[in-house]
Amino acid sequence: MLRPPPSASALLVILTMAAANPLAAQAQLPPQSQAAAQVNRIVAVVNGEVVSRADVVGRARLFALNAGIAVAPETLERLAPQVTRLVIDERLRMQEVQRRRMPVADAEVAEAIADLERRNNLPAGGLRAQLAQTGIAPRVLYDQIRTQIGWGRVLRQQLGPNANPTEPEVEEAMRNARARVGQPEFLVSEIFIPIDDPTTEPETRRFVEEVIRQLRAGTPFPVAATQFSQSQTALQGGDLGWVRKEEVDTEVGDLIERMPPGAISNPVRVPGGYQIVALRQRRESGRDMATLISIRQAFFPFSGTLDPNAPTQQQRDQVEKAQRLVAAARSCEAVEQAARGSGVDRPSDPGQIRLETVNPPQLRSLLAGLQPGRPTQPILTPDGVLVMMLCSREQRNLAETNPEQIRSQLLRDRVENLSRQLQRDLRRRANIEMRS
Repeated sequence: MLRPPPSASALLVILTMAAANPLAAQAQLPPQSQAAAQVNRIVAVVNGEVVSRADVVGRARLFALNAGIAVAPETLERLAPQVTRLVIDERLRMQEVQRRRMPVADAEVAEAIADLERRNNLPAGGLRAQLAQTGIAPRVLYDQIRTQIGWGRVLRQQLGPNANPTEPEVEEAMRNARARVGQPEFLVSEIFIPIDDPTTEPETRRFVEEVIRQLRAGTPFPVAATQFSQSQTALQGGDLGWVRKEEVDTEVGDLIERMPPGAISNPVRVPGGYQIVALRQRRESGRDMATLISIRQAFFPFSGTLDPNAPTQQQRDQVEKAQRLVAAARSCEAVEQAARGSGVDRPSDPGQIRLETVNPPQLRSLLAGLQPGRPTQPILTPDGVLVMMLCSREQRNLAETNPEQIRSQLLRDRVENLSRQLQRDLRRRANIEMRS
């Protein structure tokens, strides 16, 4: 039976109840409206700007998506305290970016997203597609990236003339680098989670341990670093580059010295918060001889999975195309042209490759035996046939330090120290009101 709409006096009663008891008023709402009210609930006010439950849930869902874990209510609740803190810190940073009038263009955000996709072997638009499939608004990731870019500009402005190392500083660092040749150094990635309030340290540590569990379960380190690290390396997926033990916090230096390559650390308590480190490689300073090659490849796809005992006519035709290319190609340009004509969205130039890191070993042996300008025989795979040609091969000492690398390292150290200091200052000056 339909009921008439409430009278003006009845509406006044409802509004009065809402003012006196918000929870009681919410109970009057239908289930859908109650759910919407819960999502839009204010969890914090940062210098007059609202952080809603939806903001926190969006970031938590984004992490759960990248971590490959179920977005269950208990998961969101476990992540909520630390994610709330991270969202607040981002609001403080963006407010500072806006106060200094340093706009970040949409094109810059798009390029950062594209770089993140490339580093995680995702196709163009892959991150947006993942977000859409999980019901996450793309702005959750876009806003985060925009803040990171703007914050970097704030730091460079704050550094002023000190942003660029002087020539005497670079020369001194070069002398020190030459004196360290033969000493161990480490290729490290990091995630830094700060602690501004000592009372929140237990929940922060629980959050860091949750991130580590997901990393060890297979979450790509660059994705987790971009999502949650409050270090300036977050935009580069947490990449610290090659460092020596003396160049990082004492606790981290002692740890990476003992870690095997590929390992992810337990939580490391460092000044200002917790750090998670991943050791990717180790080497002797100044000594890392590598064989670098460039190739071109053309791939001819099969319309279905290959059955070697019963190939289809289309599969035979693709093999014949590959054979004709092998017979005719005498340059990398010819292989590249054939790749463009194959109709496959697969790069003909995979970029410079370090031969020692190529897997599987059979492919490494094949590439090692190639002569420049000579194509391989057709290589059959279940989904197509591949032809490759070696374009160049060179030996290079990858650990040899140059002045440009020194400048970048000095600048990065200065920016990182300033970032942590300025974030602490913003929090101390901020008016942050937490809502239950």
